[in-house]
Amino acid sequence: MKSIYTKLVSLGLMAVATMACMAHAASDLPGGPAVNQLNLHPAVTRIAHEQHFLHWMMLTICIVIFIGVFGAMFYSICKHRKSRGAKAANFHESVTVEVVWTIVPFIIVILMALPATKVLVAQKDTTNADLTVKVTGYQWKWGYDYINGDGEGLSFISTLDSSHRAMSDSGNVSQAPNDYLLKVDNPLVVPVNKKVRIITTANDVIHSFMVPSFGIKQDAIPGFVRDTWFRAEKTGDYYGQCAELCGKEHAYMPIHVKVLSSKDYKAWVEAEMKKLAAKQDDPSKVWTLSDLVARGEKIYAANCAACHQASGKGAGAIKPLDGSALVQGAPAEMMHVVLEGRANGAMPAWKQLNDTELAAVVTFTKNHWTNQTGQVVQPAQFVAARAGKYPEAAAQ
Repeated sequence: MKSIYTKLVSLGLMAVATMACMAHAASDLPGGPAVNQLNLHPAVTRIAHEQHFLHWMMLTICIVIFIGVFGAMFYSICKHRKSRGAKAANFHESVTVEVVWTIVPFIIVILMALPATKVLVAQKDTTNADLTVKVTGYQWKWGYDYINGDGEGLSFISTLDSSHRAMSDSGNVSQAPNDYLLKVDNPLVVPVNKKVRIITTANDVIHSFMVPSFGIKQDAIPGFVRDTWFRAEKTGDYYGQCAELCGKEHAYMPIHVKVLSSKDYKAWVEAEMKKLAAKQDDPSKVWTLSDLVARGEKIYAANCAACHQASGKGAGAIKPLDGSALVQGAPAEMMHVVLEGRANGAMPAWKQLNDTELAAVVTFTKNHWTNQTGQVVQPAQFVAARAGKYPEAAAQ
């Protein structure tokens, strides 16, 4: 009996020690979630500060009303109970009481509504923006297009860091960093103290763009555009997530906004513009098989491996690409699937990639793992495919 008791105590101590280690392993993420966080995220915009004020004001009013109402109720129950000889009063309605308990709540509601309405109107005032960014929700990543302002013309896809996804798939998160499942390959970069207008839409299902530190949350709806705005008052990294249940990969759709000083932002824009010019793809260029495969491998890792796996074996309902008849067959059908999607969005459309990127990833899958088809799909063939013509690929 003593031995069993000793073992149970040991197991309990081990569990406590493990929990303690886990607790010590985690720490606050600046601009993101904090350990044992109970309150709203620290605000870095004027709107977020106003939301915090409203939150505490409403809570205080509700607590005062709660204490007042229930205090009077419990006092009355205790003071005037039958066991103390209290007798029920016999009276008719009082006009004074009726007027008071109608007017007082009305005044309270007005006092609550005025500041709330002011903040709500300010939240929707997206005029005179210094920078406009179109944010498109995809299953399951974000697309950022700089429409107006410094950086106009820049466009990129933001995807969860592949190492974090691999860590999640393995189930071993003992060494997870503080930004676990929040790290992306391409964060949204904006300047400090500038009004940034966010235009939201979606490519497939409803998503929601939310960054708590900015006090913004705007649904992204297919076929519609919505907008919101923020003006970050501090430089740094700020995190959010898709706040609308959008499918099985919903948890892997983080938002990372990097706020830079004006000088650093201009330097970032210049560097990105140079990269854009260097990466500008000529769809008429004829690529070799090896060059397309090398580029396609990177595109596959960033966009396709989350579902189809790095091994190409698929998972669950996701069909494998390794050994697939679709991949090993004529290019036309696979090109159509990549461009238009399939199964009501279960396989999303990838029209947002340019023709060279699409040609590269298709050529990669056709010449990787056991799919040694020798087929090459050129960018020009995707130019034709977007027009509804699906030419056959030449074999090398």
